[in-house]
Amino acid sequence: MNRRARPDKPSRVYDRGSEWDALTSFVNRPRPHAMLGIVSGRRRMGKTYLLRALVEQCGGFYFGATAGTEAESLRQFSAALADHSGSPVPFSFATWDDAISYLFDLAGAGRRDSPFLVVIDEFPYLVKVAPELPSLIQRAIDRFQVEESRMRLLLCGSAMSVMGGLLAPTAPLRGRAQLELVVRPFGYRPAADFWSVADDPALAARLHAIVGGTPAYRRQFLADDVPAGMSDFDDWVCRTVLAPFSPLFREARYLLAEEADIRDTALYHSVLAAVAQGNTTRGGIAGYIGRKSVDISHPLNVLEDSHLLVREADIFRAGKSQYRITEPLITFYEAVMRPAWARLESGQAAEVWAQSSERFAAQVAGPHFEAMCREYVLGPGRSLLDTSLGEIGSGVVTDSRERRQIQIDVAVVEPGSGGNKSAVTLLGEAKWGTLMGVSHLGRLERARELLAGRGMDTTRCGLACFSAAGFSDALRDEAERGGVLLIGLDELYGRATPTAVLP
Repeated sequence: MNRRARPDKPSRVYDRGSEWDALTSFVNRPRPHAMLGIVSGRRRMGKTYLLRALVEQCGGFYFGATAGTEAESLRQFSAALADHSGSPVPFSFATWDDAISYLFDLAGAGRRDSPFLVVIDEFPYLVKVAPELPSLIQRAIDRFQVEESRMRLLLCGSAMSVMGGLLAPTAPLRGRAQLELVVRPFGYRPAADFWSVADDPALAARLHAIVGGTPAYRRQFLADDVPAGMSDFDDWVCRTVLAPFSPLFREARYLLAEEADIRDTALYHSVLAAVAQGNTTRGGIAGYIGRKSVDISHPLNVLEDSHLLVREADIFRAGKSQYRITEPLITFYEAVMRPAWARLESGQAAEVWAQSSERFAAQVAGPHFEAMCREYVLGPGRSLLDTSLGEIGSGVVTDSRERRQIQIDVAVVEPGSGGNKSAVTLLGEAKWGTLMGVSHLGRLERARELLAGRGMDTTRCGLACFSAAGFSDALRDEAERGGVLLIGLDELYGRATPTAVLP
């Protein structure tokens, strides 16, 4: 099979360059055997939009499944395949076994000399009514690892727990996929460009703290209703996210209800509310909802599998971890909307929002800003560090002498090799609404001293202060003397460079 030139990404597909490259590489790989790819991602991420564009550019067969019975789903698939094949009458497959066999026969070496791209979207709908489908596909894939085939099959779905299970250790398709692509939200910088607010970092950061990087929220949900500036932000929140007639109003609830493994949504909302209110450890969550730690293992695992919750290890303390909500809109819902739901439904958006400024800053914008700062170090800010970049995360450094714990919001730790000790290359603190001063720098210096006392290599450890509210003159003087990075919103969004470069 000859390698064909990869098609260019259509201009209407925003960002997604790496995803497009991965998909076109998969389709055009010069391999004379069937290939399988798994594409997943939460709803509203633009997976269908991306895959439809791929089929248009590469040619092939696209089928979007819907919720229905097995007979109806098979009939819809048969009709779509007949239409693609140019048959004057619909196909009538008796079983999914017949349908999958015919589909793979279309990609046989004797029938075509170019890749045959097949996209089955919303695959979990089909698996729900025909659980034998993964096994049938596995059998066909295995057959065409011996016989020649031009099949390039992409299975796509939004039910993250189902899609993740397709390649689980005991699953039929384990070891059969050549591509596993998760379509994630836009990062905070691409999201600012997408919403046309990149020139206003203060607005961009607040907007991202609420709607994150989900592309559907701007165009499909809000019909391009974008805040005109900071002066319009409060009104925008009230007329969109907090308005009972807006599609965004109940979206956080729908995100939870759409996951196949979630039955008792009240329990899961309680878990998420606990995290949103700062109870980020397993024990803290259990105490907040009135359960034992062992009793919340299942909901925590389901929320992790659904990519709605992530467990982040403490970078300095083995065995310690914290949970973080990955979808900003859910954090906003649990922290701001759910406690005042009845008032919001009665049209009191302006009053609720006016009374939520402190809660928004502490429970929504603050934690989100910390995550943005870690994303900055991982991506746009990596050139500031003269290091290969090890693990990036957060953690707690215990100061026994002062009887306190120092929270490190952004840390970079390189693992040791050949018996060498781990090296800490960055310690940072992030504040959303606080003007940072030399006292914040002093805590970081003390944490560096404590880590060195534990045997970690801190000789190349720089310090960084991240603040959305600014820095004191005294702290700026310290930064000018070197060794301290001051990173505000302008630096985070690439409109300015940090005031110092780390050694």
